[in-house]
Amino acid sequence: MEITQQSRMITLGGVLLALFLGALDQTIVATALPRIAKDLHGLGRYAWVATSYLLTSTVLIPIYGKLADIHSRKAIELWSIGIFLGGSFLCGLSGEFGSLPILGDGMSQLIIFRGLQGLGSSGLFAMAFIVISDLFPPAERGKYQGFVGAVFGISSVLGPLFGGLLTDYGSAIIPGISGWRWVFYVNLPFGILALWFIISRMPALHPRSSGAKFSYLSALLLVLAVAPLVLALELDKSLYPWAGGVTLSLFAAAAVALGLFILHSRHDSHPILDLGLFRNRVFAIANGATLFMGAVFLGIIIFLPLFMVNVLGVSATNAGLSIIPLSVGLFIGSVGSGQIVSRIGHYRIILILSAAILIVGTILLSAFNAQTTFLHASLVMFVCGIGLGPGMPLYTLAVQNAVDVRKIGQATSASQFFRQIGGTIGAAVLGSVLATSLSSAFAHNMPTGLASDRSDSTAAVESQFMSGPAGMTPAQQISAGFDEAYGLIVRALKGGDRAALAQLQGNPYLPSELKGQLADRFAGLQRGTGGGAATAAARDSVLRSAETDRLLSAIKTQFAAQAKSIGAEVTRAIKLSFAEAISRIYFWVIFIAAAGFLVTLFIPELPLRRSFDHHHHPAPPPAAE
Repeated sequence: MEITQQSRMITLGGVLLALFLGALDQTIVATALPRIAKDLHGLGRYAWVATSYLLTSTVLIPIYGKLADIHSRKAIELWSIGIFLGGSFLCGLSGEFGSLPILGDGMSQLIIFRGLQGLGSSGLFAMAFIVISDLFPPAERGKYQGFVGAVFGISSVLGPLFGGLLTDYGSAIIPGISGWRWVFYVNLPFGILALWFIISRMPALHPRSSGAKFSYLSALLLVLAVAPLVLALELDKSLYPWAGGVTLSLFAAAAVALGLFILHSRHDSHPILDLGLFRNRVFAIANGATLFMGAVFLGIIIFLPLFMVNVLGVSATNAGLSIIPLSVGLFIGSVGSGQIVSRIGHYRIILILSAAILIVGTILLSAFNAQTTFLHASLVMFVCGIGLGPGMPLYTLAVQNAVDVRKIGQATSASQFFRQIGGTIGAAVLGSVLATSLSSAFAHNMPTGLASDRSDSTAAVESQFMSGPAGMTPAQQISAGFDEAYGLIVRALKGGDRAALAQLQGNPYLPSELKGQLADRFAGLQRGTGGGAATAAARDSVLRSAETDRLLSAIKTQFAAQAKSIGAEVTRAIKLSFAEAISRIYFWVIFIAAAGFLVTLFIPELPLRRSFDHHHHPAPPPAAE
């Protein structure tokens, strides 16, 4: 049955709306997580909320692609949206009824239900490009696939903003329901609207393959290969180091399962991913480039807010908004390149030019320093967005145009899978670079008098100033610390409190000379009162002596000056340290972008098909062995 243009556009709108919810969910929850962890008493499991979602959303992408080559695209899209909405609703209910059998407490429930959400969102990501491939022929497809990149760009801006607003003010929507729960509930009305579009207007879109079957063993081996890999990359490396037993065991398990998956797929007539696709040079090279570009994209996105907050000194909300220039660049690059390719019929030159622009952008990023302005950073982010944007639709378009249409589901989902894996690997490796670079920068930049030695100073600063009381600047934390120390001195000298004196003696931030002076004065006060034999009146008289008051006054003045001086030094040191560490990260991102550029240089270009015929282009020459 012929699909009308109106039906195509309505279906496209429904699919993009569903995709928008999945993309939005990746960023909207991050803003709300601190409040969620506090309310559900699960700070120690904070990272697992994101890990469970990433794990399931990554593992299932190739499986959805295979299902799309067997079953109706409409049915799979409906199931994906349904699972995602069900997971969203259950996430919103996490902890509402206390601990539950099997599911555990509220934080454990949220981790499980976020995994369920990921099962649905992986289908939303995979099916977006697959459905578009059924609605429009390759010659026209680029301008519509460009909207997928635009959706990701818009969601990256709106996610942190909506997450903050709903967390802070959502409790006013319905009294008694915590604001952070609306971060999940907000998916329901929009998801139902997407369901209505798809149920009422989307054609069935049956696959063109004949006799294909689903291999459960192949799917199981793929899950066993990818799940340990993602876990090994996502685990906190301060607790599970790269060379630790847990991480190495997970890598080993992933390698063994991957080997079994490859062996099985070579002899399976219906594998989850046909390994013969890798003999297609367009497929192999485009996915290799996508792997690197995924790492560049996530590397830029993750570490930019750290630079904005700790170097430029903007608020967390404004740090989220600083992504806007990147998103605008993504939107223009993605939509614009799609329109151009649909007009000129060539994608290779656009991909090469955009990869070159991205290298320029990463070089500019690596030059960020403590003097970088917000405007300068915004312009660089825009350049990076222009460089990243075209790759989102065009690598996938190149793959879809080159493979047998009967395997377009597997081929398309493979592109999304490699992008996701690339981002996961890149984020994990660059996160380790940050930890190492930041520790080294702290040791170099921090005032030497903060602790007994440089290593102690670094540890103290990382512990105190990077995870101190919410809403307090490092200078305010230092001032509060001096105020606390002064209070102890008053207790020791005015109240004869031995415990307070002992606590002061153990304070690494107080000069040894002051500690000796306090100890001598305390001993003198104790002797002056006859070791406790004198009357209470006499003892109080000594403790209120003018000499003690003068000493306290001098200490208070000294502390105020020191707090101001050290606070300024620490603030400057933190700014310099983060600038150095993040510029180091972006230095390595240059090489990742360059690798993506070099791989892209070798991508063959095939004429874009102008029809939906079942015949495919002759495969380009196999990649060299």
